[in-house]
Amino acid sequence: MIDLDSDFLRGSYPPVITPFTADGAVDHATYEALVDFQIREGSHGIVVNGTSAEPSVLTVAERKALLECAIRAAAGRVPVVAATGSQSFGETAELTEHATRAGADALLIVTPYYIRPPQRGLVAYYEELGRRSDLPILMYHIPGRAAVSVTIETLERIAESVPHFVGMKHASSELALVTEALARFGPAFRIFVGLEELSFPMLAMGACGMVNAVSNVAPRPVVALYDAVARGDLAAARQAHFDLFDLNRAVFFDTNPIAIKYMMKRLGLLPANHHRLPLMPATAEVEARLDRVLRDARLIGERAA
Repeated sequence: MIDLDSDFLRGSYPPVITPFTADGAVDHATYEALVDFQIREGSHGIVVNGTSAEPSVLTVAERKALLECAIRAAAGRVPVVAATGSQSFGETAELTEHATRAGADALLIVTPYYIRPPQRGLVAYYEELGRRSDLPILMYHIPGRAAVSVTIETLERIAESVPHFVGMKHASSELALVTEALARFGPAFRIFVGLEELSFPMLAMGACGMVNAVSNVAPRPVVALYDAVARGDLAAARQAHFDLFDLNRAVFFDTNPIAIKYMMKRLGLLPANHHRLPLMPATAEVEARLDRVLRDARLIGERAA
């Protein structure tokens, strides 16, 4: 495994959402503002075209344009991680090669979804992608959406043949794999937390940071949680965990990023919470539940209800 700078790929890397206009176009001006917002709020990096960005409803050209937009907006202030995975190997390869040329700092590549490949297929998949880019590669492990789980043996085989395979985003409650991976590869192996509610326990175990959808709404508290663990203040980190708990759960009141986009609209971060089919805006019932969470978190006042 290649050596990385000690502070690279560590901390809070929000998966920035994709804003749409009323006619369904990607709103690049708002997207640039969201990237700048994350940097001003202290996020350590950003992820482009992650799950919260609704990449499966974007064209390959739109995903490329979003990455280029993010790189311009970040202007070297924080690392930009390009999520380049798709159901199709051809699309993944095209997006991976583009991200490398465009100036991304690292790649996040989801396990190919729906097809449910065998473990040997996953090994060959990441080996081939590793030949197409020299950027640090993170696997995006999300069994709940991809319908495939990875084993420690598969991670070992990929790491043996792809030197720049440096870690994974783990969006699963299976903490045994986290322990196995850190024991096998050591603390330099980057494991990002992918499920908000597990941020504190996984960071305490040795995870390098979080790629949490909730950071789109409240980046500073997520950064504070990471920073508390990094400096060894577990009491402060535990309190940050409980402070974030209701917001973290609110993310999943409906399919992500439906709740996130509604909360961002309520906070003035988005002009509107538009989606592309088959996703839809939050229902009135979900809106009311989210408003209560935002009021309890003191992110909106009673008058804003």
